[in-house]
Amino acid sequence: MKTRLIRVDPLHPEDEAIAEAAALVRQGQLVAFPTETVYGLGANALDAVAVRRIFEAKGRPANDPLIVHLAGAEWLSRVVASVPPEVGILATRFWPGPLTLILPRNAAVPSEVTAGLPTVAVRVPAHPVALALLRASDLPIAAPSANRFGGVSPTTAEHVWQDLAGRIACILDAGPTPIGVESTVLDLSTRPPRILRPGGTPREALEAVLGPVAVWEGASGGGAQPSPGLLAKHYAPRARLILVLGGEAEALTARVVDIARTLSAQGERVGVLLTDEDARRVEAQLPGVSLLALGSQTDLTEIARNLYAALRQLDAQGITAIVTRDFGSHGLGLAIRDRLRRAASEVVTLSPEP
Repeated sequence: MKTRLIRVDPLHPEDEAIAEAAALVRQGQLVAFPTETVYGLGANALDAVAVRRIFEAKGRPANDPLIVHLAGAEWLSRVVASVPPEVGILATRFWPGPLTLILPRNAAVPSEVTAGLPTVAVRVPAHPVALALLRASDLPIAAPSANRFGGVSPTTAEHVWQDLAGRIACILDAGPTPIGVESTVLDLSTRPPRILRPGGTPREALEAVLGPVAVWEGASGGGAQPSPGLLAKHYAPRARLILVLGGEAEALTARVVDIARTLSAQGERVGVLLTDEDARRVEAQLPGVSLLALGSQTDLTEIARNLYAALRQLDAQGITAIVTRDFGSHGLGLAIRDRLRRAASEVVTLSPEP
């Protein structure tokens, strides 16, 4: 299959480009498009054959459900059987935006979308290109991240091309995505509500609206997953990733340096991911190591935005081992920790986990 790359303005996407991509969606083809989180691989969520093409293109297991993207909360009735009262409050505050809600699905949604579960994950993306594609196609669009399954999610069209060129019909290229980690997935069926996957909407923001919100910490089994992104090994680069957590920032960074120097001395090609401040402080201690700064320690938004691109950059350099540290659990730190833990081949704990 020949994959068409179409460049579009990220703020004011051209009508002709969007119409071409929307026509492909209506024909049951796969279109990669930017959201505010990462690039998604979209298909008509109401077409079981088209949805199966997503799983084939990604190599994704059928027990991992998809998120259905909507043009607005008014589309909920197209895919949802009933709407809990909290949804209105959350939609007003967080949609469009990086919040996915788990709700009862209606009969129009094929079981392929939901891994056979009676619930469906839904959200309204906050990217002009994604919203334009949804409106032009006039269809709910099922879309996981537009990469090969289990690997690092794509935050640019180039990442999508590297993974899926020849497997999908079209990529809408609108430049880098602004958030860089996937949406928060919230389950409203429990009391208190429960975050299944931390993401772009912080726990603190949800608690300001809902009161206490729990975070699911269970281990995913082999059956249908309650949410995307819960498999134990996910978001992983080709290089083995070593994550250091369980201590203060300075101690964590010191351990990262120790591990990186040891591995380098053993002949490994080592990459290190740290904050800007830490990178400046320890750069002289890491000769021969590829050191990338993700952003300021005071700006977790920047660190989240740069994380996946940095992992891909180190893979492209032929790095065999990546060492990084935990960035805390406040705000987007919880989502960053979740992605790094699932990507890690080894977790080094300095003290009992926070």
